[in-house]
Amino acid sequence: MSTSTAPTSSDASDLRVGVIGLGFAGTTHLDAFTALPGATVVALSGQEPARLAELAESRGVPETYADWEDLVARDDLDIVSIGVPNALHHPIAVAALRSGKHVFCEKPLATTADLAAEMVEAATAADRVLEVAYNHRRRADVAYLARYLAEEPIGRVYHSRASWLRRQGVPGIDSWFTNKAAAGGGPLIDLGSHVLDIALSLLGEPRVTHVSAVAYNELGRAGRGGSSGGGPVSSRSTHAFDVEDFASALLRFEDGGSLHLEASWASYSKAHEDISVELLGSEGGVRLHVDNYNTEGTVTIYRDVAGAPTIERPAVQVPAGHHQSVIAEFLDTIRAGETAGGELRFAGHHGEYALHRSRVIDAAYASAAAGHELEVPA
Repeated sequence: MSTSTAPTSSDASDLRVGVIGLGFAGTTHLDAFTALPGATVVALSGQEPARLAELAESRGVPETYADWEDLVARDDLDIVSIGVPNALHHPIAVAALRSGKHVFCEKPLATTADLAAEMVEAATAADRVLEVAYNHRRRADVAYLARYLAEEPIGRVYHSRASWLRRQGVPGIDSWFTNKAAAGGGPLIDLGSHVLDIALSLLGEPRVTHVSAVAYNELGRAGRGGSSGGGPVSSRSTHAFDVEDFASALLRFEDGGSLHLEASWASYSKAHEDISVELLGSEGGVRLHVDNYNTEGTVTIYRDVAGAPTIERPAVQVPAGHHQSVIAEFLDTIRAGETAGGELRFAGHHGEYALHRSRVIDAAYASAAAGHELEVPA
């Protein structure tokens, strides 16, 4: 069932977008597509009627749908944007890709690596772009580090550290986030996948071959650690809190390097939000450290100058709008492919890199359950 509002103005050459989801992710996607030239949001879908009507009115979206299937069935859409709970990523993306639409999907790609692989297969078969909202790698400080590493190599990077730690930040202790069937996991798949993405992108996409992990649920199952602050959110969650609230993993790379990955929603340790990615090289080191979303002083560079150890903290401003940056790249990829020749015009943009992250996260959960190191499928 659809509802029409006043049509929005658009250029005939604009890519036509349908957005699914009315929460933080869906609204962020909606606002990014609305703000960018060359794309027009013509349809919006969600299950909350009042919120759906308000967003359509305020953003000028002409058609709304209660059911995502009705939106995906439209034959005039170029793009479907997915900003809904993780368990819905797979069915929506596969349906959209098989109907010939490009897909922008909130991370993670899916709740399991097998489902993520089916999404990549669908994108490859249809030769449509499948992009995932790993927006934090588009931060200005991460981009600075990428340029620095390209211009000033730090030697062989033999070990790295990546973490996203919260003192008290379970994202809705009674929500779908804490249910494995709906979310796929806890902070490792939610936060850890972001810093894993940053680290792998800065390292040049090494393949992870083995993982040894542990996972715990000490605070969340007792109703503690909720993001609303001020002590216990509830004595017990009314939904099954069957995901971890803390995870740690050692990843081994095919090139012999390693990465220590940690993620927590709640722990009696650092305050607020603490995001860190550190690379240890044979001739230097670099660190990204974001404390409570600070936007300055996040980059540190370690080197020897004339035989003496030095520490440099370059001034890097970090503006907001990382989702807008990744969506702008997504639109550019589509436009470039449309003018390219060849059988697979969008080769390399079928979600392959995101699938590798899903395989790593899957293997970490399996390792934690098994109690020993496991191989990551290629």
